[in-house]
Amino acid sequence: MWTFIQDQILGMKWLNVLIQNLLAVIGIDTSSKIGGSITFFIYDVIKISVLLCVLIFVISYIQSFFPPERSKRILGRFHGIGANLISALLGTVTPFCSCSSIPLFMGFTSAGLPLGVTFSFLISSPMVDLGSLVLLMSIFGVKVAIVYVVLGLVIAVVGGSIIEKLHLENQVEGFIRNASSVEIDTPSLTQKERLIYAKDQVVETFKKVILYILVGVAIGAIIHNWIPESWVINVLGNRNPLGVVLATVVGVPMYADIFGTIPIAESLLGKGAQLGTVLSFMMAVTTLSLPSMIMLKKAIKPKLLGVFIAICVIGIVLVGYLFNVIQFILL
Repeated sequence: MWTFIQDQILGMKWLNVLIQNLLAVIGIDTSSKIGGSITFFIYDVIKISVLLCVLIFVISYIQSFFPPERSKRILGRFHGIGANLISALLGTVTPFCSCSSIPLFMGFTSAGLPLGVTFSFLISSPMVDLGSLVLLMSIFGVKVAIVYVVLGLVIAVVGGSIIEKLHLENQVEGFIRNASSVEIDTPSLTQKERLIYAKDQVVETFKKVILYILVGVAIGAIIHNWIPESWVINVLGNRNPLGVVLATVVGVPMYADIFGTIPIAESLLGKGAQLGTVLSFMMAVTTLSLPSMIMLKKAIKPKLLGVFIAICVIGIVLVGYLFNVIQFILL
Protein backbone atom coordinates (compact mmCIF):
# COMPACT_ATOMS: atom_id res chain seq x y z
CA MET A 1 0.00 0.00 0.00
CA TRP A 2 2.79 2.42 0.92
CA THR A 3 4.65 1.64 -2.32
CA PHE A 4 1.49 2.48 -4.26
CA ILE A 5 1.10 5.78 -2.36
CA GLN A 6 4.75 6.73 -2.88
CA ASP A 7 4.91 5.75 -6.57
CA GLN A 8 1.45 6.53 -7.91
CA ILE A 9 0.08 9.26 -5.63
CA LEU A 10 3.16 11.19 -4.49
CA GLY A 11 5.45 10.19 -7.36
CA MET A 12 2.67 10.25 -10.00
CA LYS A 13 4.40 7.63 -12.16
CA TRP A 14 1.12 7.13 -14.00
CA LEU A 15 1.49 10.73 -15.21
CA ASN A 16 4.94 9.99 -16.65
CA VAL A 17 3.54 7.03 -18.60
CA LEU A 18 0.62 9.14 -19.83
CA ILE A 19 2.92 11.94 -21.03
CA GLN A 20 5.19 9.45 -22.83
CA ASN A 21 2.19 7.92 -24.60
CA LEU A 22 0.82 11.34 -25.62
CA LEU A 23 4.20 12.46 -26.95
CA ALA A 24 4.54 9.20 -28.87
CA VAL A 25 1.15 9.82 -30.49
CA ILE A 26 2.35 13.15 -31.90
CA GLY A 27 5.57 11.58 -33.16
CA ILE A 28 8.12 12.47 -30.48
CA ASP A 29 10.61 9.74 -29.64
CA THR A 30 10.78 9.84 -25.84
CA SER A 31 13.86 7.59 -25.83
CA SER A 32 15.91 10.30 -27.58
CA LYS A 33 17.70 13.06 -25.68
CA ILE A 34 15.29 15.75 -26.89
CA GLY A 35 12.22 13.58 -26.28
CA GLY A 36 13.50 12.56 -22.86
CA SER A 37 14.10 16.18 -21.93
CA ILE A 38 10.59 17.17 -23.02
CA THR A 39 9.09 14.26 -21.05
CA PHE A 40 11.11 15.12 -17.93
CA PHE A 41 10.18 18.81 -18.15
CA ILE A 42 6.43 18.34 -18.63
CA TYR A 43 6.20 15.55 -16.04
CA ASP A 44 8.15 17.31 -13.30
CA VAL A 45 6.49 20.71 -13.81
CA ILE A 46 3.00 19.20 -13.57
CA LYS A 47 3.88 16.88 -10.67
CA ILE A 48 5.62 19.54 -8.58
CA SER A 49 2.96 22.15 -9.32
CA VAL A 50 0.12 19.85 -8.26
CA LEU A 51 1.90 18.75 -5.08
CA LEU A 52 2.90 22.34 -4.38
CA CYS A 53 -0.66 23.69 -4.58
CA VAL A 54 -2.08 20.88 -2.43
CA LEU A 55 0.68 21.25 0.16
CA ILE A 56 0.47 25.04 0.32
CA PHE A 57 -3.27 24.82 0.86
CA VAL A 58 -2.91 22.32 3.71
CA ILE A 59 0.04 24.09 5.32
CA SER A 60 -1.59 27.53 5.00
CA TYR A 61 -4.74 26.20 6.62
CA ILE A 62 -2.63 24.93 9.54
CA GLN A 63 -0.71 28.21 9.58
CA SER A 64 -3.96 30.15 9.95
CA PHE A 65 -4.07 28.85 13.52
CA PHE A 66 -0.58 30.26 14.22
CA PRO A 67 -0.46 33.98 13.36
CA PRO A 68 2.69 35.86 14.49
CA GLU A 69 1.11 37.11 17.72
CA ARG A 70 0.06 33.65 18.78
CA SER A 71 3.43 32.22 17.77
CA LYS A 72 5.18 34.76 19.99
CA ARG A 73 3.02 33.78 22.95
CA ILE A 74 3.67 30.06 22.35
CA LEU A 75 7.43 30.53 22.11
CA GLY A 76 7.44 32.75 25.18
CA ARG A 77 6.21 29.86 27.34
CA PHE A 78 9.32 27.74 26.74
CA HIS A 79 12.90 28.14 27.89
CA GLY A 80 16.29 26.57 27.16
CA ILE A 81 16.72 23.96 24.46
CA GLY A 82 12.99 23.20 24.62
CA ALA A 83 12.32 26.70 23.28
CA ASN A 84 14.78 26.10 20.43
CA LEU A 85 13.02 22.84 19.55
CA ILE A 86 9.55 24.41 19.57
CA SER A 87 10.85 27.30 17.48
CA ALA A 88 12.40 24.93 14.95
CA LEU A 89 9.16 22.93 14.76
CA LEU A 90 7.19 26.14 14.31
CA GLY A 91 9.42 26.89 11.34
CA THR A 92 8.07 23.82 9.57
CA VAL A 93 4.64 25.43 9.13
CA THR A 94 5.86 28.81 7.90
CA PRO A 95 6.65 30.15 4.39
CA PHE A 96 8.83 28.18 2.04
CA CYS A 97 11.81 30.44 1.32
CA SER A 98 14.35 32.15 3.54
CA CYS A 99 13.41 35.65 2.35
CA SER A 100 9.84 35.08 3.57
CA SER A 101 11.08 33.92 6.97
CA ILE A 102 13.32 36.90 7.72
CA PRO A 103 10.47 39.39 8.43
CA LEU A 104 9.02 36.92 10.96
CA PHE A 105 12.48 36.47 12.50
CA MET A 106 12.76 40.26 12.87
CA GLY A 107 9.31 40.42 14.47
CA PHE A 108 10.13 37.67 16.97
CA THR A 109 13.43 39.36 17.87
CA SER A 110 11.71 42.74 18.33
CA ALA A 111 9.21 41.05 20.64
CA GLY A 112 12.05 40.16 23.01
CA LEU A 113 12.30 36.43 22.34
CA PRO A 114 15.77 34.96 23.03
CA LEU A 115 18.13 35.38 20.09
CA GLY A 116 18.97 31.68 19.89
CA VAL A 117 15.28 30.78 19.74
CA THR A 118 14.64 33.15 16.85
CA PHE A 119 17.64 31.77 14.95
CA SER A 120 16.40 28.20 15.38
CA PHE A 121 13.24 29.39 13.63
CA LEU A 122 15.23 31.19 10.92
CA ILE A 123 17.27 28.07 10.12
CA SER A 124 14.43 25.56 10.11
CA SER A 125 11.83 27.63 8.26
CA PRO A 126 13.39 27.46 4.76
CA MET A 127 15.33 24.23 5.27
CA VAL A 128 12.62 21.99 6.71
CA ASP A 129 8.88 22.18 6.11
CA LEU A 130 5.97 19.84 5.58
CA GLY A 131 6.19 20.45 1.86
CA SER A 132 9.80 19.30 1.68
CA LEU A 133 8.91 16.16 3.64
CA VAL A 134 6.21 15.13 1.16
CA LEU A 135 8.21 16.06 -1.94
CA LEU A 136 11.29 14.25 -0.70
CA MET A 137 9.13 11.19 -0.05
CA SER A 138 7.82 11.33 -3.62
CA ILE A 139 11.33 11.23 -5.11
CA PHE A 140 13.84 9.82 -2.62
CA GLY A 141 11.61 7.66 -0.43
CA VAL A 142 10.31 7.87 3.11
CA LYS A 143 13.57 7.00 4.88
CA VAL A 144 15.55 9.76 3.16
CA ALA A 145 12.76 12.30 3.77
CA ILE A 146 12.46 11.56 7.47
CA VAL A 147 16.24 11.56 8.10
CA TYR A 148 16.57 14.83 6.12
CA VAL A 149 13.89 16.55 8.21
CA VAL A 150 15.26 15.23 11.51
CA LEU A 151 18.82 16.34 10.71
CA GLY A 152 17.53 19.72 9.49
CA LEU A 153 15.80 20.22 12.82
CA VAL A 154 19.00 19.17 14.62
CA ILE A 155 20.97 21.85 12.74
CA ALA A 156 18.31 24.43 13.67
CA VAL A 157 18.24 23.49 17.37
CA VAL A 158 22.02 23.16 17.77
CA GLY A 159 22.68 26.31 15.74
CA GLY A 160 20.23 28.37 17.77
CA SER A 161 21.65 26.98 21.04
CA ILE A 162 25.21 27.92 20.04
CA ILE A 163 24.17 31.45 19.13
CA GLU A 164 22.35 31.73 22.47
CA LYS A 165 25.51 30.65 24.36
CA LEU A 166 27.66 33.22 22.53
CA HIS A 167 25.51 36.12 23.88
CA LEU A 168 25.50 38.11 20.66
CA GLU A 169 22.42 40.19 21.42
CA ASN A 170 24.45 43.37 20.85
CA GLN A 171 24.99 42.23 17.26
CA VAL A 172 21.32 42.82 16.42
CA GLU A 173 20.69 46.20 14.84
CA GLY A 174 19.35 48.81 17.27
CA PHE A 175 16.13 49.53 15.38
CA ILE A 176 15.10 45.91 16.01
CA ARG A 177 16.31 45.62 19.61
CA ASN A 178 14.64 48.89 20.59
CA ALA A 179 11.37 48.32 18.75
CA SER A 180 8.34 48.34 20.97
CA SER A 181 6.32 45.16 20.87
CA VAL A 182 2.59 45.70 20.63
CA GLU A 183 0.40 42.72 21.41
CA ILE A 184 -2.50 42.46 19.05
CA ASP A 185 -5.22 39.94 19.64
CA THR A 186 -5.84 38.14 16.41
CA PRO A 187 -9.56 37.68 15.82
CA SER A 188 -10.76 34.11 15.48
CA LEU A 189 -11.25 33.13 11.88
CA THR A 190 -14.27 31.25 10.67
CA GLN A 191 -13.89 28.02 8.73
CA LYS A 192 -14.73 29.84 5.50
CA GLU A 193 -12.15 32.56 6.22
CA ARG A 194 -9.46 29.95 6.86
CA LEU A 195 -10.25 28.23 3.54
CA ILE A 196 -10.16 31.57 1.71
CA TYR A 197 -6.84 32.40 3.38
CA ALA A 198 -5.41 29.03 2.31
CA LYS A 199 -6.62 29.53 -1.26
CA ASP A 200 -5.11 33.03 -1.41
CA GLN A 201 -1.79 31.67 -0.12
CA VAL A 202 -1.82 29.03 -2.86
CA VAL A 203 -2.22 31.69 -5.56
CA GLU A 204 0.30 34.10 -4.02
CA THR A 205 2.98 31.48 -3.34
CA PHE A 206 2.56 29.75 -6.69
CA LYS A 207 3.11 33.06 -8.49
CA LYS A 208 6.33 33.55 -6.51
CA VAL A 209 7.83 30.11 -7.10
CA ILE A 210 6.62 29.04 -10.55
CA LEU A 211 9.61 30.69 -12.26
CA TYR A 212 12.03 28.81 -9.98
CA ILE A 213 10.17 25.56 -10.65
CA LEU A 214 10.45 26.07 -14.43
CA VAL A 215 14.15 26.97 -14.22
CA GLY A 216 14.91 24.14 -11.79
CA VAL A 217 13.10 21.54 -13.89
CA ALA A 218 14.78 22.82 -17.07
CA ILE A 219 18.21 22.44 -15.44
CA GLY A 220 17.19 19.02 -14.17
CA ALA A 221 16.10 17.98 -17.68
CA ILE A 222 19.46 19.06 -19.12
CA ILE A 223 21.40 17.16 -16.44
CA HIS A 224 19.15 14.12 -16.80
CA ASN A 225 19.48 13.78 -20.55
CA TRP A 226 22.53 15.70 -21.75
CA ILE A 227 25.26 15.69 -19.06
CA PRO A 228 27.46 12.56 -19.25
CA GLU A 229 27.17 10.37 -16.18
CA SER A 230 30.96 10.20 -15.86
CA TRP A 231 31.16 13.98 -15.39
CA VAL A 232 28.73 13.97 -12.48
CA ILE A 233 30.40 10.97 -10.85
CA ASN A 234 33.84 12.58 -11.12
CA VAL A 235 32.70 15.87 -9.57
CA LEU A 236 29.97 14.84 -7.11
CA GLY A 237 30.46 11.08 -6.78
CA ASN A 238 32.51 9.13 -4.25
CA ARG A 239 35.66 9.72 -6.29
CA ASN A 240 35.73 13.31 -5.08
CA PRO A 241 35.96 13.56 -1.27
CA LEU A 242 35.32 17.30 -1.49
CA GLY A 243 32.05 16.88 -3.40
CA VAL A 244 29.93 17.85 -0.37
CA VAL A 245 31.93 21.03 0.21
CA LEU A 246 31.76 21.92 -3.49
CA ALA A 247 27.99 21.37 -3.65
CA THR A 248 27.48 23.54 -0.55
CA VAL A 249 29.66 26.38 -1.88
CA VAL A 250 27.91 26.29 -5.28
CA GLY A 251 24.48 26.31 -3.63
CA VAL A 252 25.04 29.34 -1.38
CA PRO A 253 24.93 32.10 -4.05
CA MET A 254 21.82 30.66 -5.69
CA TYR A 255 18.25 31.62 -4.86
CA ALA A 256 15.44 29.11 -5.08
CA ASP A 257 13.18 27.17 -2.80
CA ILE A 258 12.96 23.45 -2.23
CA PHE A 259 10.51 23.01 -5.10
CA GLY A 260 13.04 24.41 -7.57
CA THR A 261 16.02 22.47 -6.24
CA ILE A 262 14.44 19.00 -6.01
CA PRO A 263 14.35 18.42 -9.83
CA ILE A 264 18.06 19.29 -9.99
CA ALA A 265 18.79 17.00 -7.04
CA GLU A 266 16.77 14.20 -8.63
CA SER A 267 18.74 14.42 -11.86
CA LEU A 268 22.13 14.64 -10.13
CA LEU A 269 21.33 11.57 -8.03
CA GLY A 270 20.21 9.68 -11.10
CA LYS A 271 23.53 10.50 -12.79
CA GLY A 272 25.61 9.09 -9.95
CA ALA A 273 26.04 11.95 -7.48
CA GLN A 274 26.12 10.87 -3.86
CA LEU A 275 22.98 11.37 -1.81
CA GLY A 276 24.60 13.53 0.88
CA THR A 277 26.26 15.74 -1.72
CA VAL A 278 22.92 16.35 -3.43
CA LEU A 279 21.11 17.09 -0.15
CA SER A 280 23.88 19.49 0.95
CA PHE A 281 23.31 21.41 -2.27
CA MET A 282 19.57 21.60 -1.53
CA MET A 283 20.12 22.77 2.05
CA ALA A 284 22.62 25.44 1.00
CA VAL A 285 20.34 26.85 -1.70
CA THR A 286 17.27 27.03 0.53
CA THR A 287 18.95 28.27 3.72
CA LEU A 288 21.85 30.51 2.64
CA SER A 289 20.75 32.12 -0.61
CA LEU A 290 22.51 35.41 -1.41
CA PRO A 291 19.32 37.54 -1.50
CA SER A 292 18.26 36.32 1.94
CA MET A 293 21.74 37.06 3.37
CA ILE A 294 21.51 40.61 1.98
CA MET A 295 18.13 41.03 3.69
CA LEU A 296 19.42 39.54 6.93
CA LYS A 297 22.42 41.89 6.92
CA LYS A 298 20.03 44.79 7.40
CA ALA A 299 18.83 43.25 10.67
CA ILE A 300 22.05 41.93 12.21
CA LYS A 301 25.69 43.02 12.29
CA PRO A 302 28.49 41.30 10.33
CA LYS A 303 29.83 39.31 13.30
CA LEU A 304 26.47 37.64 14.00
CA LEU A 305 25.85 37.14 10.28
CA GLY A 306 29.24 35.42 9.97
CA VAL A 307 28.49 33.15 12.94
CA PHE A 308 25.10 32.24 11.46
CA ILE A 309 26.58 31.40 8.04
CA ALA A 310 29.45 29.42 9.60
CA ILE A 311 27.08 27.34 11.75
CA CYS A 312 24.81 26.59 8.79
CA VAL A 313 27.67 25.72 6.42
CA ILE A 314 29.37 23.42 8.96
CA GLY A 315 26.06 21.74 9.80
CA ILE A 316 25.14 21.27 6.13
CA VAL A 317 28.56 19.82 5.27
CA LEU A 318 28.46 17.40 8.23
CA VAL A 319 24.95 16.29 7.28
CA GLY A 320 26.12 15.77 3.69
CA TYR A 321 28.98 13.50 4.69
CA LEU A 322 26.71 11.61 7.09
CA PHE A 323 24.19 10.96 4.32
CA ASN A 324 27.00 9.76 2.05
CA VAL A 325 28.10 7.27 4.69
CA ILE A 326 24.60 5.87 5.30
CA GLN A 327 23.41 6.13 1.67
CA PHE A 328 23.46 2.34 1.24
CA ILE A 329 20.94 2.04 4.10
CA LEU A 330 18.55 4.71 2.81
CA LEU A 331 18.42 3.91 -0.91
